[in-house]
Amino acid sequence: MPINSSTTHAPKTLEDLKTLLEHDVKVKVAGIDVDGVLRGKFMSKDKFLSAASSDGFGFCSVIFGWDMHDAVYSKELLISNKANGYRDIIASIDLSTYRRLSWENNVPFFLLSFLDPDTKEPLSVCPRGTLKKAITWAGSKQWECIAGVEYEYFQFKETPNSVSQKGFTDLQPLTSGMHGYSLLRTQLNNDYFHDLFDESLKFGVDIEGHHTETGPGVYETALAYTAALRMADNAILFKYLAKSVGMKHGIIPSFMAKPWGNLPGCSGHIHVSLRDQSGKNIFALTDSEVQSGGRKNASYEDTKFLSQEGEWFLAGVLDGITDVMPMLVPTINGYKRLVGGEAFWAPNAVTYGYDSRAASIRIISPPGAPPSATRLEVRVPGADMNAYFALSAIFLLGLRGIEKKLPLPGPPISHFTPEDRKNGKIRMLSTSLSSATEQMMKETSIAREVFGSEFVDHFGGTREHEVKLWNEAVTNWEVERYLELA
Repeated sequence: MPINSSTTHAPKTLEDLKTLLEHDVKVKVAGIDVDGVLRGKFMSKDKFLSAASSDGFGFCSVIFGWDMHDAVYSKELLISNKANGYRDIIASIDLSTYRRLSWENNVPFFLLSFLDPDTKEPLSVCPRGTLKKAITWAGSKQWECIAGVEYEYFQFKETPNSVSQKGFTDLQPLTSGMHGYSLLRTQLNNDYFHDLFDESLKFGVDIEGHHTETGPGVYETALAYTAALRMADNAILFKYLAKSVGMKHGIIPSFMAKPWGNLPGCSGHIHVSLRDQSGKNIFALTDSEVQSGGRKNASYEDTKFLSQEGEWFLAGVLDGITDVMPMLVPTINGYKRLVGGEAFWAPNAVTYGYDSRAASIRIISPPGAPPSATRLEVRVPGADMNAYFALSAIFLLGLRGIEKKLPLPGPPISHFTPEDRKNGKIRMLSTSLSSATEQMMKETSIAREVFGSEFVDHFGGTREHEVKLWNEAVTNWEVERYLELA
């Protein structure tokens, strides 16, 4: 049976909704911008119920016309601009996302999707609408997109005011030293550590694992595997919850990909698979195939316990990954994590391999995992990713691979030497947002094929804005290096 992506107690009818909100006076709603930032507000119950009974309500399109710090994009983009007066778009309330904010007087909360005001179709750059495109494609084959997300994140004993007053320097880590998987280190901030897990469960964001990672004040939280849209919702909302809970404890959790140059960065690993209507994993072999030693026509030893569809899916992701890099690594800082490459557990090449944490895509299958758990782990994204766009890119590329029955581009990572990265035998990933965006925006880009040019031109324009701001910035490193001796 398909996974039910609705939250517990989500209303199915308007009457259910009215009953659910019987004792409430206000409702919090939020949608997601291109940077994965929640943009929302409180609404009176009456206004909310009116909007829920129609297409939605008007929401200023400027959230797609400015960056994460509310600076209008340096280049006028299609969705929101001076020419159209930063007009309203339609915010459609998704009743299936009903939750309550237990740390905020239990106020009801719903997510929004954004629609074009003229066509009433999903806005081309709405993160939830973009992921629904991949889900619809899979659904046409009677398949369901399933995913999991893992976050690593540094934490600081700071407040928004204190980091601002310090100029974002000399920040105090939550704990000192390198303590991956430590049971002892969590005792230093025990209430906070437990609140992250417990409040997440109350919020409908199920957690599979929660522990310390290596690095000063680093945690890792693995969100439980579920339907792709619910997974993306959970991923974005976990960040919101962690930052909200952190404020109550005087702690800032940071999902920045690479806060420190000399330490590993923060990953946002993504696990993906497809299931049919009966719940069967499309990437998995049957028990008899596993017992007989794997798939006879597998391209390589590493893929012999991956189905043919799984191998085509893998090939599709490998084929197009260089053209969708800004969807996986959307920030200037994110590429600093990849530059260190395998030295810091971050892949920087187009590679794959069975149970290989050195590869961009890790195959998880028998014999190390049961057939039902067969999946691919995409290890390129950092914690700063927008989960909707990252999942959209992976599933759209993978489904394209199945549709075209693409062959793997070459052997697994175990067939290569470290020198092969330098001699051209292995395709390297972009090492900057500038080059990644340029690749994505080419007329021949696979990103245009799977996302459409309207999306690529708008999202690419937002990334060009990030690059422009970076190119104009003068950093502390430059001042320290050149001020006296240049």
